[in-house]
Amino acid sequence: MTSEQFEVQMFSCSPVMLYPLERPTEAQQSETLLQPLRCSQSRAEPAQLGGSPFSLTSAHRLHHSRLSIMMEVFLVLSCLLLVSSVSSQDLPYEDMLQQLQACPKECRCPPSFPHAVYCDSKGLKAIPPVPPHTWYLYMQNNLIEVLSEQALRNATQLRWVNLNRNKITSEGVDEGAMKAMSSLLHLYMEDNLLTDIPSPLPSSLEQLRLSRNKISKIPPGAFSGMDHLSLLDLQGNKLEDDSVTEQSLKGLSGLVQLNLAKNNLKSMPGGLPVSTIQLFLDNNAIEKIPAEYFKGLPKVAFLRLNYNKLEDGGLPKDVFNSSNILDLQLSHNQLTEVPRFPLSLEHLHLNHNKIKSVNGSEICPVPLSEFYDYFDEKGPRLQYLRLDGNEIKPPIPRELMLCFHLLRSIVI
Repeated sequence: MTSEQFEVQMFSCSPVMLYPLERPTEAQQSETLLQPLRCSQSRAEPAQLGGSPFSLTSAHRLHHSRLSIMMEVFLVLSCLLLVSSVSSQDLPYEDMLQQLQACPKECRCPPSFPHAVYCDSKGLKAIPPVPPHTWYLYMQNNLIEVLSEQALRNATQLRWVNLNRNKITSEGVDEGAMKAMSSLLHLYMEDNLLTDIPSPLPSSLEQLRLSRNKISKIPPGAFSGMDHLSLLDLQGNKLEDDSVTEQSLKGLSGLVQLNLAKNNLKSMPGGLPVSTIQLFLDNNAIEKIPAEYFKGLPKVAFLRLNYNKLEDGGLPKDVFNSSNILDLQLSHNQLTEVPRFPLSLEHLHLNHNKIKSVNGSEICPVPLSEFYDYFDEKGPRLQYLRLDGNEIKPPIPRELMLCFHLLRSIVI
């Protein structure tokens, strides 16, 4: 904590908390995965989970709440499914022998993990033929330019493919290569040279990560039949307002997390799937949010709009009140007032704006005169409030503490 920050904490140690956050390094910044925190005396630390192919990133320190329980359950179920798949991958002796014999000479195929092929960081310019019983293929950090059908002809059992940090172009993606991966669940193609969404994508796909490419458009039908896709990461591309439409996203009926951070958006993207829960729009040039925007997105619980161009006039008075948002991040904008927010909100980030004062009576979601009628589960749920980097100085207004009686931490 810097000397300019004043933090009030009403807890000794934060219990298990899970939160999606980008990696701290620029090279891996789009990895919006989940990681549990464990309590260690007076601070929370990342828990160490062993084993690949499940990678976990650093998490932001937040406090115990309904949203943490929801995300914790989500991660635990994911871990159980992954552990189940890994522990049940024993191959018959003949199949294992075939798999090891077919292992490309440039790669590693450990007998202890017979469904995995490791070809990362080998300076490869092409994908070698993939053994038939491969589930997990690691080809990141190479010089590959083409995703060829020939190399993947026998790889019909692939579940997880990592092609991050190569030189693959859209022209270099064979249509047959995508068709060959008919069982694919996770596809990583970050930090390549793609200008379009790869097509046709396997309908089985659950996570698609295409951050830091050169994608400027999403053609209609690109996600047709992709009702299993729950995570779409398009951070750090060249998408503009007319690139993200209802037609371009049609087919994503099961989408949960959408990352459009670091693009060229000037307005809130339209036509998003109603299933969306996590929406990340950091580092764009968004100036306003339409008054009825969240009525079409009833499930949004996590909204990130850090580093945009939002001003007070761009936020209609009750724009967030039609939502069920739990975590709202509006840091590094041009706000001079604290916006109104719903009773459901638990974490609010308003640091580095131009706010000079906080009027607890005005921002309280319920009239203070009726406060005791809401002094239970119906009342305001705010637990974490960040206001540092503004022009606010202590003390904290009494009305603020009276309204938000669940507050555990305020940073000024």
